[in-house]
Amino acid sequence: MKASGFMEIILPNNYHIRDFLDFHQRDEMKVSEIVQQNEIKKGIMWHENPALLTIAIEKNKAQIQLDIDDEENFCSHEALSALALHMLGLKQPIEGFESTYQDHPVIGELVTRQTGLRIYQSATPFEALSWAIIGQQISLSAAISIRRRFIQAIGIPHSSGLLCHPTDKQVIQCSEQDLRQCGFSVGKANALLKVSQLIDSGVLKLNIPEGEDEVKSLTENLLAIKGIGMWTVNYALLRGFSYLNGSLHGDVAVRRNLQYLLKQADKVSAGQAEKWLAGFSPWKALVGAHLWRQQSSSGY
Repeated sequence: MKASGFMEIILPNNYHIRDFLDFHQRDEMKVSEIVQQNEIKKGIMWHENPALLTIAIEKNKAQIQLDIDDEENFCSHEALSALALHMLGLKQPIEGFESTYQDHPVIGELVTRQTGLRIYQSATPFEALSWAIIGQQISLSAAISIRRRFIQAIGIPHSSGLLCHPTDKQVIQCSEQDLRQCGFSVGKANALLKVSQLIDSGVLKLNIPEGEDEVKSLTENLLAIKGIGMWTVNYALLRGFSYLNGSLHGDVAVRRNLQYLLKQADKVSAGQAEKWLAGFSPWKALVGAHLWRQQSSSGY
């Protein structure tokens, strides 16, 4: 028997449906997510039980369904709504950003052309942080391969056949060698294990920050973990916490596209990108996303 929840959400007219689906369509092996036409099916853990999240989009409406492999595990309308709004990026106040910068001499044309752009989110902050750790200093294709093996090794299957992305509770049952066999380096394996142990003990809480003080505290706690640097923190904040003010100056694609935007002959250094992005606070990460998207959605 299964417990399930269902709801509908009206989307803005300028919602980037294709970009949202592409974000979840990176792994062609489809062990944890399946994207078909305008629908995504994703395995997630819901209160320690395997669940299948389905988000189907038609025109300006998203239909969300959660099927849980536990008849007693109740899915409230409020909880399902919070998950869907988070993943769809609908909690992000992008209208204020667009109205502020639509006439900007440098990025105005880009923002106007890409109006409605949001930063689509992982199902949980832990999933985003895991992906950020995996993706440090390697290619996207290599990161996807490691993530797939990680999910195959310790992800719990849902009755649909999809595997659910591991939580900290599954990770703490692994050894460093278990993660190494998935393709993790020693440093990445130990960083993910340490994160999971701190979450399990209650020392580290991956809550959505409500203000800059909470962001600063979370950042400091993550940076104190060996193997986690500022790029990892900023990318995790971007993809798991809907934080729009992280600086992505260390990202190669951001710097490359900034060079293109500025029509600059020389490559943009990390320092130059950091200084340039600083002028767009509190929207630095959103500006970074617009830079990603200006030439291709592949890195976005």
